[in-house]
Amino acid sequence: MTATAPRRTGAVTPGSGFGMPAPRRAEIGARTLRTDRWWLQPLLTVLALVLFIAYSTFRAFQNAYYFAEPYISPFYSPCLTTGCQGDTFPKLFTGPSWISPAIYILVFPLGFRLTCYYYRKAYYRSFWLAPPACAVAEPHRRYTGEARLPLLGQNLHRYFFYAGLLFNLILTYDAVLAFRDPHGAWGHMGLGTLVLLGNAALLWLYSLSCHSCRHIVGGRLNSFSRHPLRYRFWTVVSRLNANHMKFAWASLFSVAFADFYVFLVASGTMSDPRFF
Repeated sequence: MTATAPRRTGAVTPGSGFGMPAPRRAEIGARTLRTDRWWLQPLLTVLALVLFIAYSTFRAFQNAYYFAEPYISPFYSPCLTTGCQGDTFPKLFTGPSWISPAIYILVFPLGFRLTCYYYRKAYYRSFWLAPPACAVAEPHRRYTGEARLPLLGQNLHRYFFYAGLLFNLILTYDAVLAFRDPHGAWGHMGLGTLVLLGNAALLWLYSLSCHSCRHIVGGRLNSFSRHPLRYRFWTVVSRLNANHMKFAWASLFSVAFADFYVFLVASGTMSDPRFF
């Protein structure tokens, strides 16, 4: 007796995953099943991001105290207009005096962070409560993801990543220039030099640990054994990626601190200690 193949009827077996509706978020009848202070982390995230946004907005529009030879604030670098203070970057055009030079460039580093995979999780949960936390009731009636405007713009992250690498190179160049004294002589180092160096290093760690960087280095490969060099790079980036959240916050604070330090020196509030 020969076995015959089962007849295809077009029916879908429940649980097979084919032809079934897309899974929805788990519905929780109670407001929360958590007994801990689950709201503390989203609250701290909101406070930290709001403080950074407020400070960076104020400094960007202040248009003053961003250069103290040989230091320039990362909020204003590269300074592209002829009205910029200092000579850390070639002046490319003459802009209106009432427009701060920071406005021309901040869209790129801020766009990189705004579309960052980690920061999406951070502000989705903290600002929009989508979702607030695990085992906490979803306050929104439906979830559309990032397939509609304005969240469709999150797909620009990979392009902001390329711009972020360019800015990292420029800020590293600024850190090298910081090995001069206020008169332009090389071979000197002050506290500001260490501040700019630390900021540049953290920005590189944040960028290289990015999910997009990991995909660019090792993505779309069917066999790692055929690409040993890319596999090594992918392994290193994967290790960095495990600490992406830490680098994201550390670099956020380092950028603000570097700007604040330059502000203190440029405004005459403090003098820059010179080591040699």
